[in-house]
Amino acid sequence: MPVLATAHIRLDELGVPCIDDTNTKVIEVALDLIAHGWSPEEIHFQHPHLSLAQIHAALGYYYDHQVELDGQIEQSAGEVERLRAQAGESPLRKRLRDMGRLT
Repeated sequence: MPVLATAHIRLDELGVPCIDDTNTKVIEVALDLIAHGWSPEEIHFQHPHLSLAQIHAALGYYYDHQVELDGQIEQSAGEVERLRAQAGESPLRKRLRDMGRLT
């Protein structure tokens, strides 16, 4: 059974903070702020299934746990880069580079 973390935020079975009654993780809302610089209103416009109260709760949770969540974001980004390097260049990127459309 999920554990209530704070109003609008619950921890799932794995301890991941999510927004109540959605499949949206707190870290996803935080990434909208970090990567795009979106305001809570813009996040609501982009994700109309989230209420402003849910978005503010997610951002509040993010700021309360910023060091931990930023560490998870960095770890995930590092894993993506590692997998990208391991996979090598895709055939499409190679064709585009050979055609001079990619640098």
